[in-house]
Amino acid sequence: MNDTANDTANDTTSALLAQRLQALLDDKTKPRGSLGRLEALALQIGVLQGTDRPVLREPQMLVFAADHGLAAQGVSAYPSDVTWQMVENFLAGGAAVSVLARQHGLALTVVDAGVRHTFAPRAFAPRAQLLDRKVAPGTADASLGPAMTAAQCALAIAHGRAVVSGLPGNAVLLGEMGIGNTSSAALLLARLAGRDIADCVGRGTGLDDAGLARKLTVLRAVLLRHPEAVDATSALTAFGGFEIAMLVGAALQAAEERRLIVVDGFIVGAAIVVAAAIEPAVLAACVFAHRSDEAGHGLMLAHLRAEPLLRLGLRLGEGSGAALAWPLIVSSVKLLDEMASFSSAGVSTRSDG
Repeated sequence: MNDTANDTANDTTSALLAQRLQALLDDKTKPRGSLGRLEALALQIGVLQGTDRPVLREPQMLVFAADHGLAAQGVSAYPSDVTWQMVENFLAGGAAVSVLARQHGLALTVVDAGVRHTFAPRAFAPRAQLLDRKVAPGTADASLGPAMTAAQCALAIAHGRAVVSGLPGNAVLLGEMGIGNTSSAALLLARLAGRDIADCVGRGTGLDDAGLARKLTVLRAVLLRHPEAVDATSALTAFGGFEIAMLVGAALQAAEERRLIVVDGFIVGAAIVVAAAIEPAVLAACVFAHRSDEAGHGLMLAHLRAEPLLRLGLRLGEGSGAALAWPLIVSSVKLLDEMASFSSAGVSTRSDG
């Protein structure tokens, strides 16, 4: 059977399973559709796992961290040292994502994708949560040339794939850390969605009006410097983010393994824009946790035709929004599995008379 025939057969199987799942949801002791997005989530997860009894196992929170050469142009309100300092905070359990991971039973792994710092091993307290996959100590300054070489970009994507393939479970929640990475995300969105950078750029870590104007000026110049970066891989190479490239690899691998992908905010979303341009089927595995307050995120979600679960005014990153959305995702599967049907509960169905 050729690839086209296989794809057709898979589509037919998925359509039949979706019908079965919808019938099961409609037969639960509730008015049809009354659980809203939770019903759509349950159906999506069931189709992804290929079963009408989906189960979420050993969810993995992955936070990829890296520094950006473009930060030297003053595009962030914080210095680059905050990247490695926040990684230490993750490992010490004091960051928002650390708290939320503990609360919701998420296994937290922090990946050094390219932090400009050496994390010394500690014999008295092994850093089991930290994976060293450093491609280089930060990307190059994209205002002067490509942020990465093609080889570095390919290696980062490969590392992201390998990290996911080496972890248990069937769900990954994706987060990031990197001073300057809202600039990379805005550049990727502008180029790959064909939008003006002014519609994509935001305040990031809290720039004032003057800082935002400077950031916009810098990013316009970066786009002009890289007119050749028009496809997903070349744009990723030009505009950078080792952590974003590893997130691309992580998403591609997770989708191939039919793991659920819980997408955090603007920066992780930019990685999904790239991954979906490489392999559109990635989107079938994605749940978009929230719409952040970062300017451009709404545009990004519209580009991806994605509907976020939450809107809480978040703009922290780290995977915090993904962790907050996780209990809703768990609830959707629990309701499908454990909620009674009209017949099993002895409840009368609606009358159309």
